[in-house]
Amino acid sequence: MVNYKHLHYFWAVAREGGVARASERLNLTPQTISGQLNLLEEHLGVELFTRVGRNLELTETGRLVLSYADEIFSLGGELEEVIHQLPEGRPQLFRVGVVDVLAKSITHRILEPALQLAEPVRMICREASLDMLLAELAVHRLDLVLADRPIPPTVSTRGFSHKLGECAVSFFATKKLCKQFAGDFPACLEGAPLLLPGSGTQLRSGIDQWLDKHRIHPWVIAEFDDSALMKAFGQQGAGIFVAPAAIEAEVEWQYEVTAIGRVDTVKEHFYAISVERRVTHPVVSAVMEAARESLFSDG
Repeated sequence: MVNYKHLHYFWAVAREGGVARASERLNLTPQTISGQLNLLEEHLGVELFTRVGRNLELTETGRLVLSYADEIFSLGGELEEVIHQLPEGRPQLFRVGVVDVLAKSITHRILEPALQLAEPVRMICREASLDMLLAELAVHRLDLVLADRPIPPTVSTRGFSHKLGECAVSFFATKKLCKQFAGDFPACLEGAPLLLPGSGTQLRSGIDQWLDKHRIHPWVIAEFDDSALMKAFGQQGAGIFVAPAAIEAEVEWQYEVTAIGRVDTVKEHFYAISVERRVTHPVVSAVMEAARESLFSDG
């Protein structure tokens, strides 16, 4: 195992640009620091610095080690801040990652109970792809990930998928598009401009299969990983778009569109992914319980 005292001396030398400056910062003799650096290099079996004239320059391996050391000591500083510098009665920290394809309105409803607990909560939301969020979850930088699917079998990240619920999807269009592509649903989608979730998502797969089953061939003009961006384009009349049927009335009001049909056989799924099989984080537990009891009670 790496001696973290030796690693800290290496980190100081690399950041300060030399042994002399590092010795002043650490209040140690240059000989002591040089000796500790030699021990670290011997342990790792590589050279971390090369001497160029009177200066030290990082080797390629040294730059790699420095990147890890930066992260290690940055986290150490963050830990001290959390433990010692924050005031008494500080809020419970709740760090959640949201997969970018999820509908923002549904996500808001899932997370809203976190800010309504008796104890104060500070919520930090991050949005990214599922792979990126699972990587953050694996190193405990997130307490929870909200996703449209469970952890894929091809991903080695250790975690547990908890299904919150599911709901049907509805298709929405502006008044102009409704007039232009009038008729019975879903036949009215034939040749119509369509805005769809990005390929590779569970929802997109379900929509594609449903269209194939009904032999409907729309004109797919755009695909989006961000559901809010898709709705914004839909509001401007760029094409017909989909959203969870559970927020049908809200979408109609907010984006000034009309629901032209609902597909009960295509489901949008919602999962909470945690590092625990049995959730113990109080905020995570409250969020999951509220979603299952109210938002997805019929799912």
